[in-house]
Amino acid sequence: MIVTKEKPLDEILGFLEPYKKILVLGCDGCTQPPRGLKEAEVMGELITLAGKLKDKGFEVKTFTVSRTCDNTLLKRNLTPELEGIDAVLSMACGIGPQTIVEEFPAVKVFPAQNTYCYGSDNMEEATYHERCLGCGNCIIYLTDGICPIARCSKNLLNGPCGGTTGDGKCEVSKETDCAWHLICKLLDERGEIDRLAEIQPIKDWSTSWHGGPRHITRDDLKLTDEPQPEEEEAKEGGGA
Repeated sequence: MIVTKEKPLDEILGFLEPYKKILVLGCDGCTQPPRGLKEAEVMGELITLAGKLKDKGFEVKTFTVSRTCDNTLLKRNLTPELEGIDAVLSMACGIGPQTIVEEFPAVKVFPAQNTYCYGSDNMEEATYHERCLGCGNCIIYLTDGICPIARCSKNLLNGPCGGTTGDGKCEVSKETDCAWHLICKLLDERGEIDRLAEIQPIKDWSTSWHGGPRHITRDDLKLTDEPQPEEEEAKEGGGA
């Protein structure tokens, strides 16, 4: 899931201060729970109450969309909700506010969240652990499902580095499990530790984030009006 953390209320109030009519927009999408209308309503109440304490009469309404990152959904569902609105506070991840601005460039949009990573909460309740960096060239088949790019502080493809502490923690932080300690332990338990003797070549980083913003095209998801092969055959048969 995309892991975010709500900004401090004082920071949110700071950039909303010049505006009166606020739309708090929830997102039912892919970030960690809770999300959607419930979270938007809670934030709306906080803004309203805090505004009264500061003698600022915010007029707040709340709404939610299935996915704030979907331009089509935004255009269809959000357009009527923006009538008379001075500013939008987005509860989505960092993609949400940017998509709103792309679709509605005249609208003032602010983020309610700080976006951190793709993570999981399988170890501690309400604590999220980074598991993926979205590098675009997944190699966890080499390491049996443990990502050395996201989970090794040095992004090593050939490890371990020798800096692991006695209890399997990373030398960079005693709070961080050494990814390569976990990989070696798992492969050893499976009787496959000898696989690590094979040196992995330099990773192809061309699909990663270092070359600037990435643009991914999924041809299999494109809508097309081009006739399918069976339609072409039918046309040819009909004209004979």
